[in-house]
Amino acid sequence: VHRLITYIFVYEDLISLTCGAVVIWYIAGSFEKNVGTVKHCILTAAFSVLSALLYLFLEPLVSRLLEVGDAKGFMPVAFATLGVSTTRSRMKRTLFFGCRVPVVLVPWFGLCIAWFVPQSSFLGNLCGLLVGEAYGLGYCFCLDFPESVGSKLDQVFPFTLLKRIPGLKYIPGSLAERRASENSKINPVPGTYPTQSYHCPSPLALPAFQHPSAQSQGF
Repeated sequence: VHRLITYIFVYEDLISLTCGAVVIWYIAGSFEKNVGTVKHCILTAAFSVLSALLYLFLEPLVSRLLEVGDAKGFMPVAFATLGVSTTRSRMKRTLFFGCRVPVVLVPWFGLCIAWFVPQSSFLGNLCGLLVGEAYGLGYCFCLDFPESVGSKLDQVFPFTLLKRIPGLKYIPGSLAERRASENSKINPVPGTYPTQSYHCPSPLALPAFQHPSAQSQGF
């Protein structure tokens, strides 16, 4: 049963590990900034289990037609978070490799590209994307919890320990706190930035014996 979660940490070579690190840094990091660290951790575990269960259900059927690889790495969970972000996005179109495409199609284009990633399971990624799409459309409403619960979980273990780890950026569960932290970066406290004074030399005084016409010629 524990393998329903631990498979997201399994990498067999350096290339797949590098691809997984990039996916975690870019996709999972953006998702965490939108929902907070608490909800990100809970949804990561939920997406991992649901994607694995769906994979185990579809694998006997698909293996009769195609060769199915084992689900490994963080890629299925990344596609789940990407599916949530695109289904709930207010944008209609976005740029994808220089072309404007509907936002809802971006994960499916990414699924085709992930086919060429070493040690990547197409069926596992597809299951993760389906789980994310279902959650984004509201079919997995039982996984949603109010921000007040997330704020309370911020004050309990192990999330209190995550806040104390140096170099780790903790995202609060409350939307108001996330906006306040972003505004504090955009609008710094007065006096936090160094200032530079500029010296403006006064205009040269003209000799008193010059005629006004001569002054205008000089200027």
